[in-house]
Amino acid sequence: SLLPGVLRTAMAQAPKPMIPPPPRRPNIVYVFADQWRATATGYSGNAQVRTPNIDALAKQSVNFQTAVSVCPVCTPYRAALLTGRYPTSTGMFMNDLYLPEEELTLGEVLKQAGYQTAWIGKWHLDGHGRDSFIPPQRRQGFDYWKAAECDHNYNRSHYYTGDAAEKRFWEGYDAFAQTRDARQYIRDHAGRTFALFLSFGPPHYPHVSAPQEFLDLYPPDDIQLPANVPPEMAQRARQELRGYYAHCSALDRCVGELLLEIESAGIAEDTIFVFTSDHGEMMGAHGIRPYAKQVPWDESVRVPMLLRYPLVKRQAMQITEPINTPDIMPTLLSLAGVPIPATAEGEDLSSWIRGGPRPDDRAVLYMCVSPFERSLMREYRAIRTSRYTFVRDLEGPWLMYDDQADPLQMNNLVGHPQYAQLQKSLDERLEAELKRIGDAFHPREYYLRKFGLEVNEKGYIPYERSSRKVQSPRRQ
Repeated sequence: SLLPGVLRTAMAQAPKPMIPPPPRRPNIVYVFADQWRATATGYSGNAQVRTPNIDALAKQSVNFQTAVSVCPVCTPYRAALLTGRYPTSTGMFMNDLYLPEEELTLGEVLKQAGYQTAWIGKWHLDGHGRDSFIPPQRRQGFDYWKAAECDHNYNRSHYYTGDAAEKRFWEGYDAFAQTRDARQYIRDHAGRTFALFLSFGPPHYPHVSAPQEFLDLYPPDDIQLPANVPPEMAQRARQELRGYYAHCSALDRCVGELLLEIESAGIAEDTIFVFTSDHGEMMGAHGIRPYAKQVPWDESVRVPMLLRYPLVKRQAMQITEPINTPDIMPTLLSLAGVPIPATAEGEDLSSWIRGGPRPDDRAVLYMCVSPFERSLMREYRAIRTSRYTFVRDLEGPWLMYDDQADPLQMNNLVGHPQYAQLQKSLDERLEAELKRIGDAFHPREYYLRKFGLEVNEKGYIPYERSSRKVQSPRRQ
């Protein structure tokens, strides 16, 4: 059964200027799922999915209601999270790429600041093959290591640890086993300053592999679909949502156990706890099949993001202004009193969490640089504000939505005469964001050439390329 939903409240390089550090540097526990979209929680208003522990966490946290995945695919998100940089800057805009050694990562910065660093679960930043051993020199600053490049066989999921290239397997459902390991790590390091990243594979498909006790919570016929899922997709969407929601409820149990462990260790007060995801999942919305991401609609792009840090912010707070993936690194470092490296391109938003003023209408940039399914996807650049979505493809303006009036994004405003001034304004803001990061928005072939990348006939980087050395992308 699920844990009780009520959680107790007791709880480098030319650095950029930062807010004075807290009395002591906080621990960081960063928990993120794979493919968990923003609307798949109870606290977001979805009465169908059961997430009592995460809902209770939301009552104690800063809730970033418009958290955006900068490039809604696994590897690009992870690279942006660790570097604070955009995919067109690092070359990390596709799955199964190797994060260049010259990039400065969050793990390296925290380690240099005296943190014990740990990574448990899915990595997907090494590019040497999804089953390959990742030696310590390629772990980007993380010392404690129980991780695998990528494995979605959740009931027989592999990992490597230490210096040994011996493939090991998590016992049973991997998220439960990874949570047990993370809890032990918290117990063992409660007297030190640590940063623990726990990266779950679910609720990414296969959805049917969720534990049976959670599948039983979701009879397909009881699942209601939003109006932007067309009738021809309904049956499949309900079948997949059954397992998707089951995975979400299973991970909710994991989050509850972690929070109770932190409290039992007596470190809740000075621990930054983040719950979020790398990107979303379309699940039939707009007629796009389940499993799809990378496209510009909210189901793919928006993710849940809660941040609890009692030492700085004791009351729950809703933030509607958008936060982007590259903003996470500088924001966490600032909260921890660690200098932000000049390489970071994201913005430090820690002042928002401390109660400082927020902009009236911030815009964040997200993108698809090299789509891996041409029949379904296309290159785009987009901005998201707290109210509007605007998307441009290579031919010009493509999509524009008023997300307050039209939260399911069913009424495309592009080309409507009465919205011409709004379209012009949003297009200019998108262009300004592109200029800020030095991206002229070329076809994908330009970026493949620029970074020396080769893809197969389907547009993928081959999964199995463990037999050859993967070079860092070339810089032009």
